[in-house]
This record gives sequence, structure tokens and C-alpha cells, in this order.
Amino acid sequence: MAISQENVKLIFGLKVRQLRLEKGLSFAQLSKQTGLSASYLNEIEKGKKYPKIEKINILSEALEVSFDDLVSLQLSKKLAPLGELLQSNLFKELPLELFGIEPAHLLDLLSNAPAKLGAFISTLIEISRNYGLRVESLYLNMLRSFQEMHDNYFESIEREVASFRTRFLKEATFPYTFEQFQAILKTEYQYQILPKGLEHQQELKPLRSMTIPSDTPQLLMNPKLTESQQRFTLAKELGYQFLKLSPRPFTSSWISVNSFEEVLNNYKASYFACALALPEKAIVEDLKKFLTEPQFNAQILLDILETYQCTPEMLMHRMTNLLPKVFGIKELFFLRFSTSDEKTFKLTKEMHLSGLHNPHGTALDQHYCRRWASIEILKELRNQESKDDDGVKCKVQRSQYVDSDNEYLIISLAKPSNKNIGQNSSVSIGLLISPQMKRKVKFHNDPVIPIRIVNETCETCPLYDCQERAAPAHIYEEEQSLKAMKKAVDLLTRQ
Repeated sequence: MAISQENVKLIFGLKVRQLRLEKGLSFAQLSKQTGLSASYLNEIEKGKKYPKIEKINILSEALEVSFDDLVSLQLSKKLAPLGELLQSNLFKELPLELFGIEPAHLLDLLSNAPAKLGAFISTLIEISRNYGLRVESLYLNMLRSFQEMHDNYFESIEREVASFRTRFLKEATFPYTFEQFQAILKTEYQYQILPKGLEHQQELKPLRSMTIPSDTPQLLMNPKLTESQQRFTLAKELGYQFLKLSPRPFTSSWISVNSFEEVLNNYKASYFACALALPEKAIVEDLKKFLTEPQFNAQILLDILETYQCTPEMLMHRMTNLLPKVFGIKELFFLRFSTSDEKTFKLTKEMHLSGLHNPHGTALDQHYCRRWASIEILKELRNQESKDDDGVKCKVQRSQYVDSDNEYLIISLAKPSNKNIGQNSSVSIGLLISPQMKRKVKFHNDPVIPIRIVNETCETCPLYDCQERAAPAHIYEEEQSLKAMKKAVDLLTRQ
């Protein structure tokens, strides 16, 4: 694979820096020898500038190295651990600047690290290969980290939503309608909206929508979408256009992921759509009413869904935006589970603010605890479907984790999904029960809320009398055997 121009600059800068330091030269000293300014030399070493041929000749003479060796992409033994990273163009793909990291600084750290750090990098690369870590998984994990860094609240997008509302929906009554969004897309952005555009595309049956870009873009939608899903699809498309987001994916759900910027822009458009459907000022007042009730009142959440004509997932996402920012409840997680039967439950989306909370995804093929509210509500949903009831279910639970002091208040919502579009899904928010949370959530100790002892997975769980167990606790048993073996070795050693 060819190395990107950006990484060519980084390699050149690293080699110049390494040679300068080996000769014990300061920037000022090298500047005096070459006639190049210290600031320009600094830019070269950071990988921001690549000098012209005559300046490279001057540098090679001052550093006592041949021109060919200086411009060669061949790395020295000391820089060898960086080779595979640079060959993969990792620093081009990863948006390090979003996390406050300059690629040159990271490479500088690695280039001065001991050999063990180089071995560590190689180990990470090998692990990613062995576990089949795909690029899109890496991007989605990075997105979660980016959200968590900002407590999942982005004031700039909130301002853009307010500006959009003032410009296009100032006189509109709330909640907004499909027709209002459609009119804006047609008038302002020359869209052609085809609500049944995917009706006869058998291969695209799992998709919710597809956008065909052109001077007059076409938005093809799955005719099985609910009204709320249709509005969200149009609102998200408005987000792409109003925020001028590019590059972007053109299908929902994902078919392929081409770059982190594409993943980030998809998230920004979704954030825009949620904030547009659930205005901050209004929804905050509704959440205050919900949180200050002395008893858990599921009807308030169901009324919010009805008032704003939104999906359970939109409401839960909006809560993850506003609970940390407005209410100071920052220790929380968001989960989305999906299932097509009563045995297989997949964690398809997760986010953890202020630390990695339980539960969280596992790379191993294990069975998530069947006592979680997120999974129990899906089982109840299947029973509900047999009664032709398509209403939203709400479940609350206090989860206490085995061998842990952590306890969470879990609120789960689930609604039957159209089988032509996707699997049934539940969305949940878990709030760590802490002094701050207790002050804000008045119903946290409502005696009606069931308390359950839970664990991460069946395979790691010591609760042998669990009636919900879906798999033997072989990982836990192996760990216990290993502990017993270590204890026996320790006793014999001391004797």
C-alpha cells in the first residue's frame, strides 16, 4: 500500500529530528548552519512542511547524511515499530486532532519509547487481526469515545438547530410533520422524496432509506417505516444539508464505512434530527417533571413519546444529551439490544459516559445476563406481539452487580419492529446510583421498582441457582480452578 503524502512528511520530519538530536544540535544551532529559520525547522519535524530539493540538500549536508538516505522512506531500527502503522496509513484514517493529539507528537513519543512499547504496538495489531477487528468497528468505537469526551452534548449543533427552526419553522406548530420537512427538502435543496422508493428493491429490503446524490437528490424510503421513522429520516437529511456535512453515508442502515469523518457526520445529522424533534427547552421541562416524581411514572415517558411523535430510541438519545448537561447526571450508559428470536440477543449500540459502566459489550461469544431489564423487556415484547399489541413497553429495574458495589437504575423502552425492516429492539438508559443521582431522581428508591442481582454474562456468573441462565459458567469455573491452583502453589512454596 502506498504511503500517503501526510505520512511521507511525518517520516521525513522524524528522521530530521532523530539526526538533529543524535548530533546534539538545538533548533537555533541547526538554523545557523542551514540558514533555515528555527520555526521552519520545527514545522518540518512536526510533519507539517516538506522542504524543496535545495533545502533538503542543505539539511543533508548539515546533518552529515546523504540526500537519498534523508528522503528515503526506509525507517531506522529505532523507528521500526512505526513502520506497519505508517504503511497502513493509520494516521490519515484516524482523526487524532479531534482528541487533541497531533500525529507528529504521537510518533515522536513512540520513536523515543523503549523496545517494549514497540512490542506492545505490534501485539495490538496482531490482536486486531486475530479477532477480526474491522475498520468500521474501530471507527464506531472512536465515535463513542468522542461522544463521551463531550458528555454527548454538542452546543454548536444545538445552535444550528435553533437557527434552522427560526429560519424554516418559525410559524409552524409543534410537533412538526412529514409534510413540513418534505416541503423544505424540496424547496430549499431540490430533493425528490419517494416514500415507497425501496418497495420493489428486494436486495435493499433491510434498508430504511437510500439517498441518490445529484443536483436534484432522490430520497428513496422503505414503505414499511412508521410515521416517526419517516419524519426522522427527513430530519436527518435536513441535518446533512443544513450543516453541510460531507462526506456522508447514503444508506440507512450502514452497508459500508469508508472513513471516520463519514461516521462522525452521520452522528451529527442524527443529533440534528433528534434535537429538531425534541427541542432542548421544551424537553428539559418534561424531563424535570419525570425526574421529580416521588414514584416511577412510566406514563410520563409514554406521553412524551406521544407529544413529540418520536421513537423510543430518539427519546433515549436525547436524554443522554441532556441528563449530563442540564441535570448533572454524568455517570450513565445507553444500550440498544436487538433480537429476532428468544435466544439470541445482540448488543447493537452502546455508550458509556464517565467511565466504562456495566454492562458493556464483550468481544467474546458469550450470553448476556438474561436478568437485565434490556433483555427481559424484549421477552415480554414477544408475548405482547402475539396479542396484536403494538404499543411501547416500559420497564424499570435496579440492577446490583455480583462482586461489585455498583448499582444502576435501568429504564428500558421497546416497541415491536416491522419484521420487513428489522429485528425487535430495546433501548435502555442506566443511571449509576450515586449521591448526585439521588438528588436529581426522586423516585430512585421507589419500593415498587424491582431489585435484581445481575452479572455481565452467563459464562462468567457464579449464580448457579439462576433460573434464567442461558449457558454454563465455564469461564467462571476456569477462573476459580486457576485461583485454587495458585493458592495451592503458594502454600507449598511457603512450606
